[in-house]
Amino acid sequence: MNFVRSDAARGAAARRVYPFSAVLAQEEMKLALLLNAVNPAVGGVVVRGQKGTAKSTAARGLRDLLPALPDGGRPAFVDFPLGATEDMVIGSIDFEAAVRDGAVRFQPGLLARAHMGVLYIDEVNLLDDHLVDSILDAAESGANIVEREGQSLRHASRFILIGTMNPEEGELRPQLLDRFGLAVSIAGESDPQVRVELLKRREAFDADPDAFLAAHAAAEADLALRLREARKRLAEVRIPPHLVGFIAEICQRNHVAGHRADIVMERAARAFAAWAGRTDVTADDILAVAPMALLHRMRAGTPEMPPPPPPPPPETEEPEEPEERENPAPEEEDDTAEPTPPQGEEEGGDAADAPPPPDPGETGRADAAETQDEVQEVGASYAVRRLERQSMDQTLRTGSGRRSRSRSASKQGRYVKSTSRRGRNDLALDATIRAAAPYQKSRREQATQDLAVHIARSDIREKIRERRVGNFLLFVVDGSGSMGAQRRMVETKAAVMSLLLDAYQKRDKVAMVVFRGRAAEVVLPPTNSVDRAAKLLADLPVGGRTPLTAGLAEAAGVLRRVLRKEPTILPLVIVMTDGRANAALGERPPHEEALAAAAVLHERYPMAQFVVVDTETKGVVRLELARKLATALEAAYFKTEDLRAEDLVSLAKEHQAW
Repeated sequence: MNFVRSDAARGAAARRVYPFSAVLAQEEMKLALLLNAVNPAVGGVVVRGQKGTAKSTAARGLRDLLPALPDGGRPAFVDFPLGATEDMVIGSIDFEAAVRDGAVRFQPGLLARAHMGVLYIDEVNLLDDHLVDSILDAAESGANIVEREGQSLRHASRFILIGTMNPEEGELRPQLLDRFGLAVSIAGESDPQVRVELLKRREAFDADPDAFLAAHAAAEADLALRLREARKRLAEVRIPPHLVGFIAEICQRNHVAGHRADIVMERAARAFAAWAGRTDVTADDILAVAPMALLHRMRAGTPEMPPPPPPPPPETEEPEEPEERENPAPEEEDDTAEPTPPQGEEEGGDAADAPPPPDPGETGRADAAETQDEVQEVGASYAVRRLERQSMDQTLRTGSGRRSRSRSASKQGRYVKSTSRRGRNDLALDATIRAAAPYQKSRREQATQDLAVHIARSDIREKIRERRVGNFLLFVVDGSGSMGAQRRMVETKAAVMSLLLDAYQKRDKVAMVVFRGRAAEVVLPPTNSVDRAAKLLADLPVGGRTPLTAGLAEAAGVLRRVLRKEPTILPLVIVMTDGRANAALGERPPHEEALAAAAVLHERYPMAQFVVVDTETKGVVRLELARKLATALEAAYFKTEDLRAEDLVSLAKEHQAW
């Protein structure tokens, strides 16, 4: 009997939702959820943290606090399936039924089901970008539009969007992350007493969910009532004009791009004031919500908050006019300030005692000796020429991007032709009618229904689509001492930065391998975060020998791991070096060893496209060792100065593989 009761209790718990009021700790996450419940126009929240930190528990508990729908029903809680297709999300029109029966039928998707409720997306960072785009568009506009084969349908789709993600499994693209209103980062509780209480509460809920819910019923009712009152109060909440300027100052000081952060912060501050039972926003309200509005938008590690502005003077007081002085006294000098040293002198000695500046010229021994590490700045970025494949394979791919053309594995993309193969439910109406046309006379004579067009199953055709997809850009960068001569690394960093900006616009993944000294290392694992790559690039030092073979071997390892995880990805390997290998892994001469490794790399990964950027400086004598490397890799070759879009010819003319 005890076993049966325990089993029944577990089944009851599975049918019930852990109450929101019983969730311990994670106050910032709970506040972000409640602010979106008060004002869904805040734009949703993305919760970043490890598994097992109550993300989904709090999201599910929020639904029970929402007011009942106009028809008296409960708001929906839609748990987004990770393998959802576009039709499952947006909805579709049943065209087979339309052709067969003459009626247009709408098949609602998840966005229709989530209307007036909660749409919860676990592991949102693992979704295809085009699905996230569609969801965010509906969340922002409050409507969803279904367009298929000349048919268009629009329906309301207002919901609270909650996305959760574990950053260790990959990042969401910055331009998509920015469209979430708020973001919070959470971690497991470190206080042992709180952890014990968490365990006790969960055990109590699993053992007897009805008793647990009854014990928290009063707290749940209080939260639900407070939420309803805050929603009613929201329309009356006002923000003083001087605090609008305070919001702008916060966003400007934290270097956020665009103006969405300002808008979200204002909406969240109004929701916070309504939740607190007030109709006037204060500076404290803004400071309470600002970290959540800035976390995923700012460039710095922690938000920088300026002091709140003083309240404006009462309107009844007349401002005092300053007294006019014909000869204002000069400002008093600070006696404690250090005197400025004369030109040519520095603190601690004369200019003559300072060491002479390093000789910018190259020496013939630069590649043969170890040099001291130095960090050179990043040069000015510029528009780079377009790097893309000129030929397209037949592999079906999902995802999105703007670099290379590919066959689409989803219903996204340009319709190019049709096929009789079925399985994706993407009807090609024109091709289907053409296939059925020759048989209409005989089918009408045998038909029992009077239809405009008689369609047989063998007539049905599906679409073949093309779309642009992103690539995987692997930078293999020479960080040896020879790159520091004549400040070559400044130009190289400018070129890499320019390519990184291009990768950001084309939605590519990027990774970076640097070889210097005696080895190579992956300084940036594959990521969608171009910001991380840019910060790393700025601090990248130069110095030591040129282990080119080690760099190519490390690149091979990165390609192997990436292709094992995503076999259909399109790798683009960009090697930036002067080709002066002088550190070998074996007994062969370094340059010969590097060329042999390059040939093996190309043979082993024929699906990858290679580009070699020669960083050797202009001069009377150029060794052009990088050109030989490009030949071994069967890569497109050009010099650093040729990267600029206005100076480049098409790589297709230089290399037929492009």
